[in-house]
Amino acid sequence: MPDDTTNGKPIPEHAARGEEDQFLGVRVSLFFGALFFVYGMFVPYLPVWLDFSGLTATEISIVIAAPFFIRIAATPCVTFLANRIANYRLVVVVLAWSAFASALLLSQMSGYAAILVVAVAFLLATTSMMPLTETIAIASVRTAGLDYGRMRLWGSIAFIVANLAGGLLIDEFGGGVGVWLLVVAAAFAVISAHQLPGPPPTVAAPSAPRMSWRTSLPMQLIRSRPFVFFLIAIGCLHGAHATFYTFGALEWESQGLSGTWIGALWAIGVTAEVILFAYSGALARRVGAAPLILAGAAAALLRWTAMAFDPPLALLIPLQCLHALTFGATHVGAMLFIARAVPHKGTGSAQAFYAVVAAGLGVGAVGLASGPLYAAYGGRMYFLPAALALIGFAAGLVLQKGWHGRALWPETDLSPKDRE
Repeated sequence: MPDDTTNGKPIPEHAARGEEDQFLGVRVSLFFGALFFVYGMFVPYLPVWLDFSGLTATEISIVIAAPFFIRIAATPCVTFLANRIANYRLVVVVLAWSAFASALLLSQMSGYAAILVVAVAFLLATTSMMPLTETIAIASVRTAGLDYGRMRLWGSIAFIVANLAGGLLIDEFGGGVGVWLLVVAAAFAVISAHQLPGPPPTVAAPSAPRMSWRTSLPMQLIRSRPFVFFLIAIGCLHGAHATFYTFGALEWESQGLSGTWIGALWAIGVTAEVILFAYSGALARRVGAAPLILAGAAAALLRWTAMAFDPPLALLIPLQCLHALTFGATHVGAMLFIARAVPHKGTGSAQAFYAVVAAGLGVGAVGLASGPLYAAYGGRMYFLPAALALIGFAAGLVLQKGWHGRALWPETDLSPKDRE
């Protein structure tokens, strides 16, 4: 993925590249893998364990959706803390240990209320790690010239492994094993979090002009029309996946598919995503951010509309391949937009907005609405994400037309009108 924000030339490195940089990409890739091993266990199989534990469809949707609403307040606070102490790694390590402790506690819970409280704590800890990890990865792209997609694909590979392993284990031991899969996955996350790169050495910098909240970096982003339509498009497209993430495995079970086939279908989708991530650098250079988002929206409209008709296994396989576009192209387009459009000083704020709107409000609202829809209409619930895909496509068109492809404001400093 290009590491510039202006004219296609690399940004000067902020620190000398030493021997440690040889392993920087490996360490970031390792944590992406561990984090998505957790996701690969809880996304398809936590609902299965919740169903095994006796929760209703509406209760399952509340358990899955609640953390995403809490993230609306929690993620900016976590990001602010990481920025304030200038140590993203430390915050990620604390969150990883919190996720592990919550998973252990969840294994001892029974009853809707108790499960809700502990599951929310677990999901909040695991999902809050993602924007911090993305910020570390984008910083590595800027300062060390690393390829974002090549680091991120190891997360997708780990997701595949988790899908397949989880499906086989649930077939063998039943839905009750699901919570122990989370415990093991969270332990891997703790180990790999300690391997993340620490904060770079601080250097003295000229004092920046004092800003009020009205002239802060987050407010500059909110006032940017391209950034707002970017959030609308990404929020709709990522939110559309919430229906599938929450009830996809249960819907396939109701169609008679085995746990092995369910895991295989998840793996097919993420394999396609891995292939796209492997070539994301070339796509970023040739295609650009807005066209990638539009491609994801068009594929999402096709995928979710088709899923609403309970397609047979032979059709589910190519539909799962569309995950390369519905999620992969959309996410790469989003990271490319942030890398090119948002100056370095605003990257943390942009990632927080991305997490709050796309992985928080969007996923939470759609996931919550999916419970009653699934209970009432079964597979017809996929008409909701299809409608969101259409909205996301329209917002992507506005983004493509209104964004010039460069930084939203100068990299070096705030413009005079933004100073007090």
